[in-house]
Amino acid sequence: MSDSRAQGTHVLHEVSGGVTESRRVAADVCADLRQGELLDPAFERRAPRLDARDRRWTQELVYGMLRRRSIIDAHLDARVRGGLARLDPDLIDLLRLGVDQLLYMGSVPPYAAIAQTVELAKQRHGMGASRLANAVLRRLERERDALTLPHLLDPVDALALRHSHPRWLVARWVARWGARETEHLLEANNTEPPTVLRPFGIVREQLEATLESAGVRIEDAPLVSDSIQLASSVSMVELGAFRKGLFFVQDPASTLVVRYANVPPGSVVADLCASPGGKALELSRDARQVFAVDRSEARMQRLLANLHRLEARSVIPVVGDARHPAVGSMDAVLVDAPCTGTGTFRRHPDARWRLKVSDLAVMAAMQRSILSAAAGAVRPGGYLIYSTCSLEPEENDAQIERFLAENPEWQLEPPADGVVPASVLDAGRLRVLPHKHGVDGAFAARLRRVGG
Repeated sequence: MSDSRAQGTHVLHEVSGGVTESRRVAADVCADLRQGELLDPAFERRAPRLDARDRRWTQELVYGMLRRRSIIDAHLDARVRGGLARLDPDLIDLLRLGVDQLLYMGSVPPYAAIAQTVELAKQRHGMGASRLANAVLRRLERERDALTLPHLLDPVDALALRHSHPRWLVARWVARWGARETEHLLEANNTEPPTVLRPFGIVREQLEATLESAGVRIEDAPLVSDSIQLASSVSMVELGAFRKGLFFVQDPASTLVVRYANVPPGSVVADLCASPGGKALELSRDARQVFAVDRSEARMQRLLANLHRLEARSVIPVVGDARHPAVGSMDAVLVDAPCTGTGTFRRHPDARWRLKVSDLAVMAAMQRSILSAAAGAVRPGGYLIYSTCSLEPEENDAQIERFLAENPEWQLEPPADGVVPASVLDAGRLRVLPHKHGVDGAFAARLRRVGG
């Protein structure tokens, strides 16, 4: 029996005439998203109500539904009289969760997917909603072997529907990369990202032996040879190696940003947008001191928890706004700027539905402000590393070109050959793409202050 099937069976055993807590949490998280909360913090806030197996099952349901939302909506829209638009948004989310269980989660028997969704609809919206949910889901169950998506003549419309992404974003990517490469990116965005660990205080071989002795299956991580990728789902907090502070979790794209920064050993460094702290920890391997700055006290709690668990004494947490740095005369400053996050859709499937076209301009303006302020915190001869987890030119190359044009005392200075794989370098800048490299997307430019 697969892990996922075991989780599903476990969840079903909880039913006693009501709705399972897992499904209540899933519905509550969807409500949080509609109120503007981000998926990860919403899930983490709700998840303590669940045990480890139910938590994994619920995560599979919510994250999976968001990755498939367009397809699910197309099936629902064709079977709801008057279309989905006439329904209450909360009821729409309940139906989406029901369809995801019915069509995509093999661990859930059809009767359970339907009965639980109907009961949840009844409890949250009354008898009329429960009857609608029952009729729509039963019809989908009857027709499941003949389900097809609408035939769309416009190729961008078809791509957006088939791979469940907003049309405006797909159109941007097709214009930049063409339909074939865009399709590869959309497919990559709909995969579940593996968990990758960075050893801390020990070498990879020691961490590998510790994990294997605990029965954890591992494999090599792409692009970063001393990272370890987990081959199966594991609860971090249940691992002794986690509690002992022997590793932290970090996608290879983030590790590569710090590798590319190539901060000279013994430097005093600032990470101006530091939470949750992974890049600051990575910088601390070579730097003498790292000031980990973040303006959000709530996000700083995550950073503090990481620093405490890992006993990273050379990392100094500072609450402060990157647009008004509380540090100066640094040997190097890393600006991992707030961005649209279009390189991390596989990890944050809610982001694709939250983004608006206007967010690009808003983010770009903030990034320009942060980059300009950060430059003033670097000593002459020092380094400024600008990075994002975005794929968009306005947030990446355009920012660097504008900055260099306006600041002649700075120049692009990539690290020496071999510091990072040649496959992730593009005209001296770091460019990591999910569909080409099998990790999150990332961009970085390493600048040196040669005058001033």
